[in-house]
Amino acid sequence: MAETTTTYQDLGYDKIFVSLDGSDQQDKVLDRAIVMAANDNAELYIGHVIDSTALEAAGTFPVDIVPTLEKTFRESIAEKVKAAEASPEIKKVEVIVRAGRIRETIKDEMLDVIKPDLVICGARGLSSIKYAILGSISTFLTRNTDCDTLIIK
Repeated sequence: MAETTTTYQDLGYDKIFVSLDGSDQQDKVLDRAIVMAANDNAELYIGHVIDSTALEAAGTFPVDIVPTLEKTFRESIAEKVKAAEASPEIKKVEVIVRAGRIRETIKDEMLDVIKPDLVICGARGLSSIKYAILGSISTFLTRNTDCDTLIIK
């Protein structure tokens, strides 16, 4: 029987997806994802969904606002993305921004396409009333992914 040697790299992650929500905690979550991607010599996918639910509730979906919101988000993480791209330990960095309903968009247009082996997100800390109505994205990700999920507090 041949012996197999498992290295630290073999135990790591190859594709890391980090879900960012634009909150104050976003930088902390992205910092952790960058460190983990570098440690594991992994690909890093940064996802953000512009929530259309609130826009749809207004009765119309003003498509002209989406590019502005996307630009604002990309600018908010630009320095960290540039640093991650410059890291030789990170194989690939890709930022994905979509507009839609958060849960469905993350699952259908990001996770099902990328097929990560680790998902990282923040614990947003919604009020109990909002949580009861909206649920939690971190809970959704934990229950609806086939891979490990890391929730940053």
